[in-house]
Amino acid sequence: MSPSTPVPVLTIDGPSGSGKGTVSRLVAEHLGWRLLDSGALYRAVGYAAGMEGLDLSDAEAVTRCAQHVKIRFQAAPDGGETHVLVNGHDATDELRTETAGAAASAIASIPSVRAALVDLQLGFRKAPGLVADGRDMGTVIFPDAPYKVFLTASAAERAKRRYKQLKAKGLSVTLSGLQREIEARDARDASRTVAPLKPADDAVLVDSTGMDIEAVVAKVLAVLQPHPAA
Repeated sequence: MSPSTPVPVLTIDGPSGSGKGTVSRLVAEHLGWRLLDSGALYRAVGYAAGMEGLDLSDAEAVTRCAQHVKIRFQAAPDGGETHVLVNGHDATDELRTETAGAAASAIASIPSVRAALVDLQLGFRKAPGLVADGRDMGTVIFPDAPYKVFLTASAAERAKRRYKQLKAKGLSVTLSGLQREIEARDARDASRTVAPLKPADDAVLVDSTGMDIEAVVAKVLAVLQPHPAA
């Protein structure tokens, strides 16, 4: 890849619980590319704000938190879930709760918070390539990405997946409650005025309902086949 050739980016956007995190990690491992979990950044800011006792509706305070928080991704030695360190604390488990997800969705609607995190996200674009997982990766952060996927699944399917994940962590949740939360978050994310959740015009739609993870990964990798990266 010559210095003038842009570092290739594969964006994987989609709603909560669509499997973006797992699929993105496996695709990045397969390609040997870097990984950006943008959702974790917003969850991390929400978590940091909570630790500081901030009101999430206080845009100025949350923005200051977003500008100063220290977030670091750390690969798991066993190849498992990537760990997220927030201000030096391993907050991986806390960031995967529904509470953290709701906080992330709330602060993601604040324009100044999104602006504070843009440069941080752009900094992940380094050789040999980047898999960017989020909700506006292909529409806002990396609109010039040569490869774009919009990964989705039915709300019922996503609720089942999240239910299994959270129960495995020993958390008390209900399937019906999770589905209601997911549907409410979908509506909120799709209707927000700043970077609403929607597929990029040039994204490939992948519906993972009823598919196992290996099949989804294969379908995403196939998006790169017609135009291999330099």
